[in-house]
Amino acid sequence: MSRRLAAYALCLENGRVLLARHRSGNWSLPGGGVEAGEDPFDTVTRELTEETGLVGAVERLLGVDSRLIPSAERTDPSGGDHQNIGIFYEVRVSGGRLRPETNGETTASVWVPLPEVSGLRRSSLVDVGLELVRHRPATGHVPPVPVDGRLLDH
Repeated sequence: MSRRLAAYALCLENGRVLLARHRSGNWSLPGGGVEAGEDPFDTVTRELTEETGLVGAVERLLGVDSRLIPSAERTDPSGGDHQNIGIFYEVRVSGGRLRPETNGETTASVWVPLPEVSGLRRSSLVDVGLELVRHRPATGHVPPVPVDGRLLDH
């Protein structure tokens, strides 16, 4: 089984959420893998800047989501089962300018009005992050979010 530890930024502003479009055409939260020896707190702001061009400051830890993706549901089932552990932070954008990721997989980043998110082809990470920010559970854990055709891998 493979495992990925990642940190994601939930940036909200004026009833909109910041989303990053992967080169596959799917939308997700800005964020990505924690590098060896890196603190996830630093990962989230590094990834925000790399993927979107924006600079941000962590305001609070929202929670942690751990999900097991069976090999049969993965894009590449030959890799076996996969566990994705996502650490979600609420991040306030403090500067920068939106741009595509330089030499990366993020082709665009946009502010999306919250009512429009449900109509997008998106990673389930978007829904997990929005659920965490809406309910702010004291434990930092939300029940599993139904996937309903959304993408599991990121």
